[in-house]
Amino acid sequence: MMAHIKRIVAPDSWSIERKVSTYSPATAPGPHNAGALPIAVWMRDHMGLARNMKEVKQILHDRQVVVNGRICTDPHIGLGVFDIISFPAIGKHYTMLLDKRGRFAASEIDAGAARIRLSKIRHKTTLPGGKVQLNLLFGANLIADNSYRPNDSVVLKLGVDGDSRFEITDHFPYVVGNVAMVVGGQHSGRVARIREVIPVQGSVPNRVSLEELSTGEVFETIEPYIFMVGRDAPALGIWGITV
Repeated sequence: MMAHIKRIVAPDSWSIERKVSTYSPATAPGPHNAGALPIAVWMRDHMGLARNMKEVKQILHDRQVVVNGRICTDPHIGLGVFDIISFPAIGKHYTMLLDKRGRFAASEIDAGAARIRLSKIRHKTTLPGGKVQLNLLFGANLIADNSYRPNDSVVLKLGVDGDSRFEITDHFPYVVGNVAMVVGGQHSGRVARIREVIPVQGSVPNRVSLEELSTGEVFETIEPYIFMVGRDAPALGIWGITV
């Protein structure tokens, strides 16, 4: 893995200054795609929690940062949409969002909201013995019943006691009429109701027709950019997100 990339070629979604220095930390391989925002960049360039990489590494080494319920010590770990980042020592919690220009933007949330994580189901696999495993977008896997499908979203309670780290508390199916957020492409950040799923032959992703809730505008995007966030209305209020 490359430790750094040139800032001039960093993804636009990172929203960083290009000419203040030559290099920026690169994203480590992980559950999010290559455009994920390294936590070091977020802490230093976005939040001002550290002045340089040395301070970032010290904070992480002291085990002061929790991402999605797990202590984070790697400055190259990538952050993606709806990740939960907590600093227990100072009582600060954030969720990662995208603005309407496709740029990462963190929103501060309270301690209760930091225990709740919205995640897209990437895949579903069958384990020996017939058990169904959900493979979630942020890298977690959990055993569930067969009522869930890829592209659905689940609401998880983080850090629960027992055998599993996560407990499903709600489920937003990927079906016509339900509400989604677009998390990629030119329509990034828009919250809209699904009007139609348009099958496409071959390896090209299906297209999805949506109607934006705030404007009524109809537009299309591709299926991988769809992230379900509610049924009749977006269920984003717990994180303080308004549409």
